[in-house]
Amino acid sequence: MRRGDFRAAHTISDAVLAARDLDERDDPSLPYHRRWVWDGQDFDGRDVLVRCYHGLGDTIQFARYLPELRRRAASVSVEMQPELFGLLSTNPGIDRLIPFRPSAPAPPAERDVEIMELAHALRLDALGDVVPYFSVRPAKLDRRSGLNIGLCWQSGGWDDARSVPFERLRKALAIPGVHCWCLQHRQEHAGDSPALRGAVPAGADVLMTAAVIAALDVIVTVDTMVAHLAGALGRQTCLLLRRDCDWRWMTDGCHSPWYPATLLYRQDVEGDWSGPLARLRADLRVRVAAAGC
Repeated sequence: MRRGDFRAAHTISDAVLAARDLDERDDPSLPYHRRWVWDGQDFDGRDVLVRCYHGLGDTIQFARYLPELRRRAASVSVEMQPELFGLLSTNPGIDRLIPFRPSAPAPPAERDVEIMELAHALRLDALGDVVPYFSVRPAKLDRRSGLNIGLCWQSGGWDDARSVPFERLRKALAIPGVHCWCLQHRQEHAGDSPALRGAVPAGADVLMTAAVIAALDVIVTVDTMVAHLAGALGRQTCLLLRRDCDWRWMTDGCHSPWYPATLLYRQDVEGDWSGPLARLRADLRVRVAAAGC
């Protein structure tokens, strides 16, 4: 999957699944993110429960496969994070949304599958032309003349090495004609910076964040939920990546097979943001010039 060879990945996953003990499926003794759910059976004409055991970004990334699952199944229920209900409520691949409560998961259906297992279970290639696969009405923002950019610089608690210090990002984007909007829910990191406009209020759900993203010209983000949300919406996105990045961003190159409108800015040396920030600044200056700002 890291090198983009999805056919080989499916073959490897077949062997892993064949060697598993079915009695350990959805093992309650394991943390949710380490569980496996799909038992290898097909979905044709069956009632299917899709469980979302990973992060918000993972659910958004693999939600692209729900319409194809629905074409094969009798029905599709999705047990997902409540924060995503608004965004996915109109997805044509979902018959029923169930809030995921870790302390009281939903009972099994005829077929269960974890959402990140769908690429393997459906034998689908992530390179298909499925983006954008969400559509939202843009928020009404008091946009300024020039390039309006949404910023997300702080990752979740899973891997803080993905985060970029706010002051470094702010200085890199101090370009005439560039106006920055905050997409960071943890806005205390920005203090009262006059260079940053508020956009997403504290406690906002993901649908509101999506509406703000849809109203902006470019999104600059680290590897977190915002990167997947902007990518799934087909928005122009600049993704800042640590050198030892997650498997889904591959090992090199500046383009993502998952999100065609996303450009990748990788660290040259682990922990050093100077290279990607310099390249980002140069590219945004070109965009500003092209817009005549």
